[in-house]
Amino acid sequence: MLNWIVIGIGDISIRRVIPAIQAEPQSRLYGLVTRDAAKAAPYNVQTWTTLDDALADSAVDVVYVSTPVFLHAPQTIQSLRAGKHVLCEKPMAMNEAEARSMVQTAQETARTFGVAYYRRGYPKVQRAKQLLEAGAIGKPVLAELTCHEWRDDTASHRSWLLDPAKAGGGPLYDIASHRIDVLNFLFGQPRRATGYLSNVVHHYAVEDNATVMIDYAGGVRGIVDVRWHSKVRRDECRIRGTEGEMELSPLNGPDLIYPGGRENLPPHANLHYPLIENFVDAVEGKAPLLASGAQAFWTDWITERARKNGAA
Repeated sequence: MLNWIVIGIGDISIRRVIPAIQAEPQSRLYGLVTRDAAKAAPYNVQTWTTLDDALADSAVDVVYVSTPVFLHAPQTIQSLRAGKHVLCEKPMAMNEAEARSMVQTAQETARTFGVAYYRRGYPKVQRAKQLLEAGAIGKPVLAELTCHEWRDDTASHRSWLLDPAKAGGGPLYDIASHRIDVLNFLFGQPRRATGYLSNVVHHYAVEDNATVMIDYAGGVRGIVDVRWHSKVRRDECRIRGTEGEMELSPLNGPDLIYPGGRENLPPHANLHYPLIENFVDAVEGKAPLLASGAQAFWTDWITERARKNGAA
C-alpha cells in the first residue's frame, strides 16, 4: 500500500487525481498540502499548510504535484530529495533547464518520477502505435493535431493560466503539451522543433495561439496547432502515411479509423486512473512508467524551442 499526498486542491485534483488515488487498490490518500484547510476538510486526511511539514512525515511514499507550473520543479526536486516518489502534473516545468534538473534529481535519488501525460494510456493511442509500427499506413510522414477552444480573460478558478510567471505560457504550455507528448510517444525523440506564437484576438499576457512543427528521426513531421480564440471547439488528430491515413479525431473520443479498419476504444471514465495505476506498478517494479520524467523532458525541450523561435 502506497501512501499518497497531493499538493494543491484544484479542479484536476478534485475531479480526477484524488478520486483515482482513492479508487486504486494499492493506494491510499494519506494527506493534502493546501493553504485552505476548508478545501481539505471533506477528505478527512492529514493536512499540512507547507510541503516541508508534509515531507517530514516518514509515512509518505508518493507526492502528487498538482500546483501551477512555476512550482513544479522546486516541489518535485524537494520531494525527491526527501526520498519520496513523485508524479507531477503537466507541463513538467517552466523551461528546459528546470526539466533537466528534475530528471537529474530523480536519477540521483533513485526515486520514481513520472509526469501526468495520461493520453499515452488511451487504449486507442496505444493501438495506434501498434498499427503504425505494423505499417498500417505505410511510412508515416505527417501528423497533425489541433486543440481549439475559447478562453477569455474574465476571472475564473484557473486564472493563473493567463499569468506567464505562473504558467510559463498560454495554450503552448497548457494544451499543446499533451499533444506534443502524444507525438513523442508515437514517433520517439524529436530532432528539431520550431514554433509561431501570437495574440490575434485576446491580448492577455500570454499568447492566445501557437503552432509548433517538429521533425522526428523517422522522417515524420508533426504539427500541433492550439488556440484559445476559437468558439468552435476542435480536438483533431490525424496521421498521414505513404499508403493511407489514420484518424483519431477527436483525440479524447473513442474512434480510431485506419485503412481497412475502424475500432471503438474509449478511455477510462477517470482519465487519471490508468496513470495512477501504472505509477503504482512502476514503483513496485511491475511495469515501466507510461510517462517518465526522462520521456516527458522532450516535450519541454520542444516547447522551449517553439517559444524562443516563435516570440514576436
